[in-house]
Amino acid sequence: MFDWLGFTTGLPLWWSYRLNRHLKEDIENIFEGIAQNRIQILESWVTEYWSHLERLSIQLGPNFGHIVQDPAGAAALEPLFASYMKRGADFSEIFLIRDDMKVVYSTHPSRIGASCSREGLIEPGLKYTLQGNPCLFGPYSDPATLEVGPSTSAFHDAMTLMFILPVMNDGEWKGALCGRVPNDVLGDLIQREQGHVYPDSGDNYIFMAKPGLSKNIAPGTALSRSRFEDFTFTHGDNLKEGVRTDYGTVQVKNHTELELVFKDPATGELHPGVANTIQNGSNLFVEFPGYSDYRHIPVIGKGVTFQLPHCPDVWGMMCEGDLEEVYRFRSFGWKMKKMHLMTGLAGVVLNGLLFGLLAWSLPPVTGLIMVLAANVLFGWIAVSVLERRATRRTAEHLRSLSRFIRINAEGKGDLTQRLDLREFADDEAKELGKWVNSMIDALEGIMLQVKQAAQDVQDSQHVQHATAQSTASSTERVSGKVHSMIRGIRGQLKDIDVAKDVSVEMSVTLREIEEAAAQQIAVAQSEVQHIGDKMKQIQDKVEESNRTIRTFMETTRDIAGLLTAIENISKQTNLLSLNASIEAARAGEHGQGFSVVAGEIRKLAELTRHSTEQIQRTLRQIGGQVELAFASMDEGSRAVEEGTKIVASASEMLGQAGSQDSLKTKMVGEVVGIMEKVAAVSIENRSISAEVEGTLQELQEDMQHVRGTSENVESITGSLLQLVNQFRLTETRRR
Repeated sequence: MFDWLGFTTGLPLWWSYRLNRHLKEDIENIFEGIAQNRIQILESWVTEYWSHLERLSIQLGPNFGHIVQDPAGAAALEPLFASYMKRGADFSEIFLIRDDMKVVYSTHPSRIGASCSREGLIEPGLKYTLQGNPCLFGPYSDPATLEVGPSTSAFHDAMTLMFILPVMNDGEWKGALCGRVPNDVLGDLIQREQGHVYPDSGDNYIFMAKPGLSKNIAPGTALSRSRFEDFTFTHGDNLKEGVRTDYGTVQVKNHTELELVFKDPATGELHPGVANTIQNGSNLFVEFPGYSDYRHIPVIGKGVTFQLPHCPDVWGMMCEGDLEEVYRFRSFGWKMKKMHLMTGLAGVVLNGLLFGLLAWSLPPVTGLIMVLAANVLFGWIAVSVLERRATRRTAEHLRSLSRFIRINAEGKGDLTQRLDLREFADDEAKELGKWVNSMIDALEGIMLQVKQAAQDVQDSQHVQHATAQSTASSTERVSGKVHSMIRGIRGQLKDIDVAKDVSVEMSVTLREIEEAAAQQIAVAQSEVQHIGDKMKQIQDKVEESNRTIRTFMETTRDIAGLLTAIENISKQTNLLSLNASIEAARAGEHGQGFSVVAGEIRKLAELTRHSTEQIQRTLRQIGGQVELAFASMDEGSRAVEEGTKIVASASEMLGQAGSQDSLKTKMVGEVVGIMEKVAAVSIENRSISAEVEGTLQELQEDMQHVRGTSENVESITGSLLQLVNQFRLTETRRR
C-alpha cells in the first residue's frame, strides 16, 4: 500500500491524505492555477520584452546602416537606448551586432568592439536569425553577463537569456539587435518567495522538454534557478551545500541551470513528474503516495510544457510541493471533535473512578456531593482548556488575520509585511493566512507594476509635455511662415490676374498687328511677284543675247577660215607674181609690161596679206571681247538666276511670315488660355489658402488642447503615484 515509502513514513502520509481527501479538488485547482498563472506571466513578460526591441528597431530604422559604416556616430543613440533600458528593467544590456559578429554599440560601453562569436556562445542563436527569424536563445553560460552585472534579480551568475532581433536589408542579414537578460530573472518571475503557497517545500522550476536549437541540453535539465538553490529547506539542506538522500548527495557547484538533471537518485531515471510531463505534455498528480523527486522525497504537483514566443525549444515547468506539507492540514472541526472526544472520555473515566470510590467507602450523600463537585471542577477545567487551546487560539489567529487585512483594506498599508505562519496551527486559519500572504504578495507585485507604469507614464508625460510645448512653438513659427507664404501667394495671385489682363490686351494688339502685317505682306508678295516676272524677262533676254553672241562667235570663226583661205590665195598670188616677174625678165623688153603687171599683182598680194593679218588681229580682238562679253553674259545670267531664286525665297519667306504670324497668334491664344486656367487655379488657391489658415488656427487650438490634456494627465499620474505611495512597497522587487 505504501510502495517505496515504507510503513513508518507512508502510514502518517496516508493518514494525512485520508483525513484531507475532501481537499483533493481544491489542491488540484491550486496547482493548476499556479502553473497556468506562471506560464501566463512568462509569456506576457517575453512578449513585452520583444515589443521593447521591436519598437527600438523601428525607431532605429535606417540608422543601423550608418552605425555599421561609422560606429563612432552611434554615441548619438545613447539617449534612445537608455530610455529602453529604463523601460525594460530586466535587460542588463542592449547592444547592436553587425554581420562580422562585432558589437558596434552597447549600453555597456566596454563591450563595444567585442566579438560575439567568442567561444561560440551566442553564435547558434545568431545563425538561427539569418533567415530573418527572431530568436530567444538560452539559457547559456556567458562570462559577459557577469561582466555586465545584474539587472533586477538579487541572484546573479553567468547564466544568460538572449533576445536576438535580426536586422534585414533586402532579404539579407546585416546584423542583430540584442537584449541580454540574466537568467535568474526567470526564477524571480515564477517564484514569489514571500507569498509562496507552500512555504516549506513549494518550488516552481523550468526544465528542458524538447530541445530545438539547444541540442546540447538533455531533456529534464534545469533551465531556471531553483527556489532552494540558496534558501534552506525547512526540513533539509540547500542545493549549494548539498541535499542528503539515502542514495547520495544532490548538489550544484555554481548554479542550478544546466547542472541539475531532475532524476530520481534511486533509479537514475528522470523522476516521474518530469518524465510524464515531457511524455504527455502535462501531468497532474496530487494523490497519495505522490512521486519521488530529485531528492527522493514524495511530492505532488502540476507539470506543463510550453513554448515561449520565438524560442525554438520546448520547455517544461513543474509546480510542486512535498506531500507531507500539502496534506499536513488539520481542520478546526477535526481538532474540536478530537478535543471533545478526549474531554468526554476523561469525564467518563473520572465519573467511573468517583462512583467506584463512592461504592467502596463513602456514604451516598457525601459521595454524591463529591461527584457533583468533581464534575463541576472537571467541567470548568475542560471548558478552560478548550477555550485556551481552541477557541482563544482560533480567535487570536482570526484577530491577527482581521487586523492584517484591515490595515491593508483601508488603503494605507505596509505591503512589505507578511503574516508569520509559524504562529498558526495547520488548520483553516493557517490556510487563510497562506492565501492572505499570497494575495498581499500578488497585490504588492501589482502595485509595484502600477507604480512603475505610473512612473513610466509620468516620465513619458514629461517628455510629451516638453514635446507638446516644442511642437506648439514650432507650430506657431510654421503658422507665421505659412501666413507669410500665403500673403506672398496672394500677391502672386494678384500679379497673375494682372498678367492675365495684360495677356488679353497683348492678344488684341497682336491680332491688330497681324492684320496690318498680313496686308503689307500681300502687297510685298505682289511686288516680289512682279519683280520675279521682270527678272524672268531679263533672264530670257540675257539668254537670247547669249545665243546671239554665240552665233556671232561662230560667224567670226567662219570669217577666220575665209581669211585663212584668202591668205593662202594671197600667198599663191604673190608666188605667181614672182614667177611672172621672172618670166617677164626673161622676155626682156617684151615682158616689161607684164613685169609691171606682175609687180602690181605682187603688191596687191602683199596688201591682201597685210589686210588679212590685220583682219585676223581684229577678229582675235573681237573674239577676246566676245569671250569677255560671253563671260559677262554668263555672270549676268547667273546673277539673274540668283535674283530669281532670291525673289522666290522672298516670296516664300513672306508666305511663311504670314503663317508664323498665325502661329504666333495661336500661341498667344494658348498663353491666354493658360493664363485663364492659372487665374481659375488662383481663385481655388485663394479658397485653399483660407482653409490652410483655418486649419493652422485649428492646429494651434489643438496644440493648446494637447498641452492642457498633457498637464491634466500629468496631474492624474501624480495623483496615481500619490495613491500608490500610500503603500509601503519593497522597491527591490519588480514582481
